[in-house]
Amino acid sequence: MPRTVADVLVATLKASGVKRAYGLPGDSLNGFTDALRRDGDIIWEHVRHEEAAAFAAAGEAAVTGQLAVCAASCGPGNLHLINGLFDANRSRVPVLAIAAHIPRDEIGASYFQETHPQELFRECSVYSELVSVPEQLPRVMEIAMRFAIERSGVAVVVVPGEIFLHDAGHDSRPGVVRASSSVVRPTDEALASAAAVLNSAERVTILAGAGCQGAHDELITLAGALRAPIVHALRGKEFVEYDNPYDVGMTGLLGFVSGYRAMEHCDALLMLGTDFPYRPFYPENARVVQVDIRGEHIGRRAPVEVGLVGTVKDTIDALLPLLSSARDATHLGQMTSHYRRTRGRLDSLAQSRGDRGPIHPQTLAVALDRLATDDAVFLADVGTPTLWAARYLRMNGRRRLIGSFNHGTMANALPQAIGVQASHPGRQVVTLSGDGGLAMLLGELLTLHQQRLPVKVVVLNNGALSFVELEMKANGIVNYGTDLQNPSFAEVARAVGLRGVHIEHPSELDDGLQAGLAHDGPAVIEVMTTRQELSIPPKITAQQASGFTLWATRSILSGRGDEVLEVAKTNIRELALE
Repeated sequence: MPRTVADVLVATLKASGVKRAYGLPGDSLNGFTDALRRDGDIIWEHVRHEEAAAFAAAGEAAVTGQLAVCAASCGPGNLHLINGLFDANRSRVPVLAIAAHIPRDEIGASYFQETHPQELFRECSVYSELVSVPEQLPRVMEIAMRFAIERSGVAVVVVPGEIFLHDAGHDSRPGVVRASSSVVRPTDEALASAAAVLNSAERVTILAGAGCQGAHDELITLAGALRAPIVHALRGKEFVEYDNPYDVGMTGLLGFVSGYRAMEHCDALLMLGTDFPYRPFYPENARVVQVDIRGEHIGRRAPVEVGLVGTVKDTIDALLPLLSSARDATHLGQMTSHYRRTRGRLDSLAQSRGDRGPIHPQTLAVALDRLATDDAVFLADVGTPTLWAARYLRMNGRRRLIGSFNHGTMANALPQAIGVQASHPGRQVVTLSGDGGLAMLLGELLTLHQQRLPVKVVVLNNGALSFVELEMKANGIVNYGTDLQNPSFAEVARAVGLRGVHIEHPSELDDGLQAGLAHDGPAVIEVMTTRQELSIPPKITAQQASGFTLWATRSILSGRGDEVLEVAKTNIRELALE
């Protein structure tokens, strides 16, 4: 059989290190999937929804750092990819999306399932191009792969279905696209300006983000030289907090007070590889030095005195010799002492409060942290699962914590876990899923069964969109439309061939988690958690305080005073400690 253009495409992917592709088959995609079948080396990871395919590719790319691939058929199939691709692009992970299209001669004629995918994907990609003729595809594919890898984002290639089946001709050699490596650091003049700001400051605080990946040792050395406490953004947690005597925790809505205070009281803030978006949490009068590999990110959140374009690792190496060695450690000592007190209060909230009744989510998070393996990969759904993961899961340099931390979409954890587990079959992969998030893409439990992926899905079942309820309370709005009438997720799991574990009381927690985590196949561990758990942010504004009071008053006047009482009963220890 003559080699098709799709055969060359598959050969290029294989030669470039791609091991699998996630997607659903469809008529316009048949030429591509048939080429995969004939080749036999690249695995077709069949999911139940194209959104999950994009999330799975993003999960694989996040944990491997390598190019991952998803594919969808024309029209609705492509549209289903979009949310997962938005997440991948905003998380800056390399993903190639192959978007099949309607026949070329029907484009523009309102044909069945017609869309204009190259335009639809423009906003959620670093590259999006339509292939018009067969001869164009190999070159466009290599360009797209290069964009995805070098710019750490999503590249989309739109291919009318018949082009996949076209004869490749005599020149059918596969291309090879691999990541390059380079040293990127600021100029000597820029480094000198940054050093002048830092050397003149008395209280330096470091805000560290995901850009610190691969630069842990350099970060610790820098903090020691500056006598600076280190605050981490959520995406920086897995790369920053472990083996770190300068750690003072997170700031932001999910953070806690020690991280907030360390930034509030500094006179110089050094931002390393972070684009932390919440402007009210930045210090008002501090001088700011920002390091980022993407110069366009500098100064987006706070006024920056010195911007340094470079990798965190290379920039620190170049900056260290310029820093003064005579520094007072008072600020560091005060902030690390504050952190120890704050950490102690948070840990006390996670202690079991009896053997009966629903489980507090902090207690679950601490138990999961204790029982999971040292190299577990955690995937957290947006909402309260991310909150408890951020506060209670401990990173150690081998564990990973992945979520939709920039895009902030529901239902990310399970499909991302598919990609992580497919690419790491021997590693423990655990989701912290919300009941709303799991229900949204519940069909992907079938993917775990069909693809034999031993993901452990820990679902916090509290019968509500609880983070939305928290936001309503803070804004003085009576909770409405947030109830979830859930099935038993453990029974659903058993019905589709997975291990199902149901945990209702604190006394069952350790044994139930161990039973689910030790199972050699996929498992759903359903934990009945409290609905009315509050999370106190590190900074409570007057508007938030009055909003909560207004919520309580309106709830009582609406005949829902029982909810106010339940909030007080659930959170009496937390409110007392704060």
